[in-house]
Amino acid sequence: MDPISEIIVSAVDKVKNAVVKIDNYAKSNRQRISGSGSGFVFSSDGLILTNAHVVSNAEKLNVTLLDGEEYAGEITGIDEDTDIAIIKIFGTGYTPAKLGTSGDLRIGQFVIAIGNPFGYQHSVSVGVLSGVGRTMRTPDGHLIDNILQSDAAMNPGNSGGPMIDTQGEVIGINTAIIPSAQGLSFSIGIDTVKEIARYLIRDGKVIKAYLGLIVHEVDINPRIKNFHRLSSKKGLLIAGVENSSPAYRANLHEGDIIIEFDGGQIIGSGDLTKHLIGGDLISRQTRIKILRQTKMLDVEIVPVERPAA
Repeated sequence: MDPISEIIVSAVDKVKNAVVKIDNYAKSNRQRISGSGSGFVFSSDGLILTNAHVVSNAEKLNVTLLDGEEYAGEITGIDEDTDIAIIKIFGTGYTPAKLGTSGDLRIGQFVIAIGNPFGYQHSVSVGVLSGVGRTMRTPDGHLIDNILQSDAAMNPGNSGGPMIDTQGEVIGINTAIIPSAQGLSFSIGIDTVKEIARYLIRDGKVIKAYLGLIVHEVDINPRIKNFHRLSSKKGLLIAGVENSSPAYRANLHEGDIIIEFDGGQIIGSGDLTKHLIGGDLISRQTRIKILRQTKMLDVEIVPVERPAA
């Protein structure tokens, strides 16, 4: 094989045994599969990460491993806001996938998606990372931060499967495609997934603060960075503000770039998500530092509990 193929094959070999097929038998008819998706084992005791929409409204979950072994799955925790869920299968000898990091990914690097599109188990597709730090609106109206964009081919059934790098480490959960677009696929960054999973394992649910912002990670102009003596060359560009949201009331504008939030440096949308998870900031006046054109401004914002869609 050529060197690139060897790298991809090696990466897939490291994680393939962790990837599972999930069949959802809905409450209305537990004898008939209502939907299928993917997931991956991330702990040796059988905990599996997947999308919330893959397991929603399930009366029964059937999990199939690479070797054909089947297990009943039980939902441990679910967070529809971020489309993340954890289920558990009971047994021994699982080979967990290694979770990497999404905070230092570079646009243009190779990424690999593994899943079960249209029921074709353990299908592999390869592409490049097209964008990081995106905000995406789900079909039910939720905004999900720290989204990775790639051109790796995905189809129904890929949802919940892992996006991995060439080292075989999971960098995201594949979550969505845009049917009318060509070469646009989206994954939830693994840094966000790990934060959400911590609460799901402990409490079964997640409380989050809400700002009402659509953001994208961007590079800061070097001259502005040097003028304000900023330590980071990246920030979060505000691409949209929800009406009647805390951000709207704080008079934040499209085009503002978030530099700090609650005293912490903000480089990517994953950093912002970490601040908002757990509910500590709900109803508390919080300082946000922004770049507006060439000026540095301090703005007070009061996050609220994340509303239902």
